[in-house]
Amino acid sequence: MLKNWINIFIYHIKNNKVFTALNVLGLSIGIAGLIFAILYWNDEHSYDQWNPNKDNIFLVANQMDATTYWASSSAPIGSAIKDASPEVESYCYLSGYYSNDIIRFNNKKVQSDKIIEAQENFFDYFPYQFIEGSAKNALPDVNSICLSQDLAIQIFGNQPAVGKQIVLQGKNLIVRGVYKLDKKSVYNPSCVVNFLDARIKQTIQQWGNFQFVLLLKLKNPNGQQRVIQNLQKLYFDNMTALFAKDQGISPEEFIKKYGQVKPGLESLSSIRLHTKTSGVIEANGNLQFLLIMVGLSVLILILSIVNYVNSATANAIKRAKEVGVRKIIGASKSAIIKQFIFETAIISLFSILISLVIVELSLPYYNAFLEKTLVLQSGQFYLQLVAIFILTVILAGIFPAVYVSNFEALKVLKGNFGRSKSGVWLRNGMLIFQFAIAAFFIVGSYIVYEQIELMNSKDLGFSGKQILNISYRNIYGDGITDKDRFERYSIIQNQLKHIKGVQLVAGGGFVFGSGAKSVISYHYKDRNIDGNNVPIDFGLLEMMKIKIVKGRYLSPKFAQDTVASMLINETALKLLNEKNPIGKKLHWNGQDAIIVGIVKDFNIGNPGDPIPPMSFFHFKTVPWFSGILNNIYITADPETMQQTIADIENLWTKKVDTEYPFLYDFVDKEYKKSYSSYVKQKNLFSLLNVVVIVIALFGLFALASYSIERRMKEIAIRKTLGAETNVLLKELCKQYVIFSIIGFLIALFPVYYLLNKWLENFAYRITISVYPFIIGFTALLFLTLLVVLTRAYQATKIDILKYLKYE
Repeated sequence: MLKNWINIFIYHIKNNKVFTALNVLGLSIGIAGLIFAILYWNDEHSYDQWNPNKDNIFLVANQMDATTYWASSSAPIGSAIKDASPEVESYCYLSGYYSNDIIRFNNKKVQSDKIIEAQENFFDYFPYQFIEGSAKNALPDVNSICLSQDLAIQIFGNQPAVGKQIVLQGKNLIVRGVYKLDKKSVYNPSCVVNFLDARIKQTIQQWGNFQFVLLLKLKNPNGQQRVIQNLQKLYFDNMTALFAKDQGISPEEFIKKYGQVKPGLESLSSIRLHTKTSGVIEANGNLQFLLIMVGLSVLILILSIVNYVNSATANAIKRAKEVGVRKIIGASKSAIIKQFIFETAIISLFSILISLVIVELSLPYYNAFLEKTLVLQSGQFYLQLVAIFILTVILAGIFPAVYVSNFEALKVLKGNFGRSKSGVWLRNGMLIFQFAIAAFFIVGSYIVYEQIELMNSKDLGFSGKQILNISYRNIYGDGITDKDRFERYSIIQNQLKHIKGVQLVAGGGFVFGSGAKSVISYHYKDRNIDGNNVPIDFGLLEMMKIKIVKGRYLSPKFAQDTVASMLINETALKLLNEKNPIGKKLHWNGQDAIIVGIVKDFNIGNPGDPIPPMSFFHFKTVPWFSGILNNIYITADPETMQQTIADIENLWTKKVDTEYPFLYDFVDKEYKKSYSSYVKQKNLFSLLNVVVIVIALFGLFALASYSIERRMKEIAIRKTLGAETNVLLKELCKQYVIFSIIGFLIALFPVYYLLNKWLENFAYRITISVYPFIIGFTALLFLTLLVVLTRAYQATKIDILKYLKYE
């Protein structure tokens, strides 16, 4: 029996090469798209799933206002909550960023850009496997360091690392352990040092100084609500009540005027994709992009299956007599169903094999697109592939098999089957569904394109063209003061100014597209504003062509500008609700600051985000500002730009920083990286749009061919009676035009609703107009007519005698 099925299958493949190729190709594309989405899904959901404590470890996430959540906490909170909550087993403080520094061993220097400062129990929270030393004794004191296996090999080669002495940030450290960095986590450090204990002791009384990431390990995850309640009480007693007392008002009045910090807990297993904060240390996963990708991939696979079903049922008329004869000689309905499901299984198997080839060939480009290193190797993936195969066979095989098995033997053998309307409504319904999906993608792609173009063309409030941003490594260590840091910067600034072609040089404690590095609240009358601190040197705002709408820029002509002057932006002014802000005094960071100018709003972060209230100070205003001076901005003569950059690099590598590579970028190019994820979404939508249109056209071609094949005798009779070609074409195309209109109307609400939800991500967004729908409908109608008219025109050129000689 099986051999007979295979022979019949091969026979029909030979006689229907085009339809078979279209079926296999359509399914292959659909399955390949879903495989890509599954690989991405598996990777994003693998973060910290290996950690046995993932459900007991929680990040303390602090809500600062209605929309802002911080991943940082202050130094006293950890010990206070452990004492106040028996549910808390332990706590661990970590730095919220990776350090980039040089590790020295004898005469060897190795650069590492993923150094973490943490407390001694870091490896209780992230139990990476140790290949040298042990997790229990990994970080016993401030002179200890643990290295990842890769970093240990770079430093020591194949020699044992434990017990050896290395130098980091001018400190002699003993290697206590080497661990394997082979798991995905929100903390993937190349090495871990115990520097935080000392920093926490220095700030243990500063409840309002939120600068460390705090993780809590609970004895039972069900106790998190009680821990949150205890955190709320600690925050109220040690911050809200004390701040209110300092201002001479009640806590209730303080909360009404200024609000309060609201603590929350986020489990380690959910941080990657579901955190409300800006994240811990590794970049946050983009849950929306992930869901969009999976959803669209599933939709495309469904479209491919619908396309296959349409093609299979359309082709069934050619096999009607085969089924009729088999039924006459005794074949049961179930046997016919099994045979057709078997054929679908073979087609699906071929499609999966081809899809794997497509994925393997495209994977390098896909990894570059997502900035990942995905591979086609995991037990979980192979199980998912089997599930895709079974699902495809069920969805694509059962309906055509049942449809064919229901052919009435006598009708088929008498030749009346061609005039049967059985299954026509369902095929037409599936064709309308294909039109709806195609319309959704065409219109959606245009709306996404319009939004990204708005971001590209939006006035950012600054000009970064031909301005260099040089990554500047500041100096740290024992005995180095804030004054030393600024003096070193001033020397470098003067050296840069003497390079031919350099026009302006100014330092900044921020990066365009990344936002400010610190936020400090300030008070004015009864208002409290969380200002994004933007430390700048004189001339930086002018260099970036950032305008002043009231008052003046900071200037070396005014001595107070390095002591107590500040600028605020228009957003902050609105929150102040002050008509004449110039000269007004604010209470900021424990000192008074005087507003001398209002800066026109400009984007310091992602252009899709709302512009935050910003506070601008000169570096000397607050001594510790010089510690976050990590960027030097330079304008140079465009005509000699390349030579100027070469001269800057020569100075940098010989006199400024002899150990680190010279890193720079142009501000405008660097800024575009801040919304690259949305550009990727646009590119993804455009690519899938092409895929959907191709698959939909396959289905349309198959169904149009089937429909026209059934009407060949009618066409022959019409031609015999003198019907003109244009009349025949109009008659053959009419139903498909109607189907495309119905499909487009069905797609209207989903595309409008879902794209509106997507646009909610943007503070500055387009308003969905009628144009994308007009363009989408025109494109859909054009493609429909292109395919159907091509097939219909071929039908009008038939040999009339071929279809009428037996009548």
